[in-house]
Amino acid sequence: MGRRWSIGEVARASGTTVRALRHYDEIGLLSPSERTASGHRRYTEFDVRRLYQVRALRSLGVSLEEIASVLADSTGGLEAMRDLLAEQLRGLEVHAAQVQQLTEQLRGLLGQIDHASMPDPDQFLTTLEMISVFETYFTTEQREQLARRRAELGSETIEAAKTEWAELVEELLRHVEEDTPVEDPRVRSLVARWDALGSRFHAGDGEQTRAAAQRMWNDNSEEIGRSLPWPADRMRDLVRYLERVRQAG
Repeated sequence: MGRRWSIGEVARASGTTVRALRHYDEIGLLSPSERTASGHRRYTEFDVRRLYQVRALRSLGVSLEEIASVLADSTGGLEAMRDLLAEQLRGLEVHAAQVQQLTEQLRGLLGQIDHASMPDPDQFLTTLEMISVFETYFTTEQREQLARRRAELGSETIEAAKTEWAELVEELLRHVEEDTPVEDPRVRSLVARWDALGSRFHAGDGEQTRAAAQRMWNDNSEEIGRSLPWPADRMRDLVRYLERVRQAG
């Protein structure tokens, strides 16, 4: 007959709330295969495997509606489960690489402080960049895309891009202070270089990750600005200036 679990037992063993399990039942995503004579839910081994599929797909950023569609088209056999586990493993490997990279960066910052040496702005900027991909502004898929893109570019390319970006900031800040017209060819050329530089770090067309990064800046410009070697108010003025140049184009 096989083992049976009550809703409370499944909740405790899986870390899923009773409320979530009831919701899955209500929307038909995971309905227990059996009920007692008094109407209490009883989950079977098949139901437990289905719950794992639901939770695994959610961890990969798939919506409940999409999960229902995926499971409806799935045979639920060994091959389908293997594909799901392999995809989940790939996601965890990417996440593990991000955590390891951030861990090493933070150790480096702490090491310098322990030796009474203040890390330079580029080091703080790098750490900030790593931390930002874990924020809610980026979906799991977007975080993985950014991590893969960084790996593809390599450390030398990334360091060169940081140097170029810093030079662009300095040049554009001078135009902001001088109130150079946004139609000026020199300004338009600099902004084109700025956009091309940023595009290197975005997979595909990059529109979604660019939009997420913009939202992150809009909501946290003061905090992010403190970690940069330029005053936060000047950086906000620069971002507004860039938008004016793009709109004029």
